Amino acid sequence: MSTTATVVTAVAAFTAGFSGVAVLVRAGFVVGPLAAYRVPRAWWNRLGALKVAGAVGLLVGYAVPVVGVLAAVGLVLYFTGAVVTVLRARAYGHVPFPLVYMAPAAAVLILA
Repeated sequence: MSTTATVVTAVAAFTAGFSGVAVLVRAGFVVGPLAAYRVPRAWWNRLGALKVAGAVGLLVGYAVPVVGVLAAVGLVLYFTGAVVTVLRARAYGHVPFPLVYMAPAAAVLILA
């Protein structure tokens, strides 16, 4: 794994993990929009856990590359769903936020 891929993977793991933990601890800057987008509260723990699992998968990918690739695919799909959710809520000004989290995971795929 190149230095660039190593750094990008670490950034992707950090951003996904940060986002997941923010949901799990109910940080206002995350759960406020989730409520506004009408994402059911019953889903919040699962959504946070999925992001944390993606972050862990990216880190496991250092030892088992296929796991890292699968985790990156999962995160890209997750954040694609987040973009769709934001668009369906007509919160067009919020579209960049899930894209910022998706970009490092997509970069991991490009560098894999």
